[in-house]
Amino acid sequence: MADIAQFGLDVGIYGPLAQPDTVLTLAQFAEKAGFGSIWLADHVAFPTTIASRYPFSATGAFPAPTDDPLLEPIAAMGVLAGATKRIRIGTAVLIIPYRNPVVTARQLITIDQFSGGRVILGAGVGWLKEEFEALNTADFALRGKATDEYLEIFKAMAAGGEVGFEGETYRFDPVHSVPGSVQRPHPPILIGGISNPALRRVVRHGGWLATALEPRQVPERLAALKRYAEEAGRNYDELDLVYKLFIAPGDPKQGVYGDREVGSGSQAQIIDDLKGILDAGFESIIIRYRGNSASEQTEQMARFAADILPKL
Repeated sequence: MADIAQFGLDVGIYGPLAQPDTVLTLAQFAEKAGFGSIWLADHVAFPTTIASRYPFSATGAFPAPTDDPLLEPIAAMGVLAGATKRIRIGTAVLIIPYRNPVVTARQLITIDQFSGGRVILGAGVGWLKEEFEALNTADFALRGKATDEYLEIFKAMAAGGEVGFEGETYRFDPVHSVPGSVQRPHPPILIGGISNPALRRVVRHGGWLATALEPRQVPERLAALKRYAEEAGRNYDELDLVYKLFIAPGDPKQGVYGDREVGSGSQAQIIDDLKGILDAGFESIIIRYRGNSASEQTEQMARFAADILPKL
């Protein structure tokens, strides 16, 4: 039987759940129930018009109304660090090029200090070109390079001491980064995405946060990750493997490639999906139920713990 501490709960900081009381209720419920972590996605401000294709749906359309409530994740992490005692707090995922890398590093280090070392940085390159433009931040075409450089800045500043950087997308003369993070040498970094460049980042930074990975893709993507680890002289078994999915009981939903969306369908299908993810080697799974209220979410989570978890 799987341990509930292997599971994390996405508390939903955009959409109908993005209300302070709801997010706090879900975070505190997850800690009390024994979940190992809570997670926050990342958007700052949705453009009113979006031409960019959302990469994690069959249609390319973003799955939530863009005029729904939206809470900024780093600010929310600080609040949740004070509202909880034990549970780890992660981003799934923070779009690294959206924000100034020095400010972001100091914010995350500060939250790691206040929380006693509970921060996990899930990191991604982003997909929403119009949001990049609204934020007037890193060039969308260079977002991969910016992500690589900003993560190196984060790691150096988390280690503490004097830090300077000279890169293609960002540079600064040495500054003092004191204190560093509680977690040494830095909080865990999980790379979001399933592309080859994303998997190469996983090898460099130590962890993978797989989102919207279809079951038929899992063997090939894990084999590619093992190959990149071997090429880099990295021990594959030391990489942290985390999987994120929505759980949608009821009628199966269509995935990106036309198959049944993982985590959707009957209870038996959902159990088989979760077993398959764990059997493939993923150590933990981030789940989110689709629901419009904290009470609905907590009811679904309680049902998960009572009816699904014992069968894993």
